[in-house]
Amino acid sequence: MTADMQPQARALGDPTRHRLFRYIADAQAPVTVAELTGYAGLNHNAVRQHLAILKDAGLVTEEAERRDRPGRPRLLYRLHPEAAGEWGTPGAYAWLAGLLSAAVRRGQDPRQAGRQEGHRRAAEMTGPGDPADLLEQEISRRGFRPARTDRGPQIEFTLARCPFAEVAVADPDTICRLHLGLAEGLTEGLGGLITERLTVRPARRAGCRLTVRRAAAEPRISA
Repeated sequence: MTADMQPQARALGDPTRHRLFRYIADAQAPVTVAELTGYAGLNHNAVRQHLAILKDAGLVTEEAERRDRPGRPRLLYRLHPEAAGEWGTPGAYAWLAGLLSAAVRRGQDPRQAGRQEGHRRAAEMTGPGDPADLLEQEISRRGFRPARTDRGPQIEFTLARCPFAEVAVADPDTICRLHLGLAEGLTEGLGGLITERLTVRPARRAGCRLTVRRAAAEPRISA
């Protein structure tokens, strides 16, 4: 066991906490505290304490709900992208295999498959928000560890991690075209952004750069 996994093992040593983690990992959508209290039969404070330990161990992520109505946004919990595939959870490679398998059935190339998946994910990202922020959140969820730089209308994300490095080393063309298509589908689906390019770096070293720009606002027509 690596040093990074020891805090996770300790966090999951508690049976109740392990149940909460498995519930979040198996969920098809982000999970709320209220949902977990109902599942585990615990009060909110107890659930929050368990979630704080899971978050500190790098097992789950926490984000505020996007909403356009009054009231305090709920906190949402997901499986941490870098914990995917560990502790019996579905991994990023399962997602990749499913995506490529569907592409073969449909006769799509990797870029087309990625674009379609990007459209699907964008459609699920309901609620208000800056499209650049939403894009950053999504590629973070996919495990790319993006570092963002804004230069006027142009935005660059340096991707410090390739979640599919082992496959990308053997077949960089397929994986990189898939990632480019995913970015194109996300920006098209979110609106307000245009994908300019993906500058590729060796997969094991990471550091690929995704460059997008804000779309020019449509001119208003005076009556």
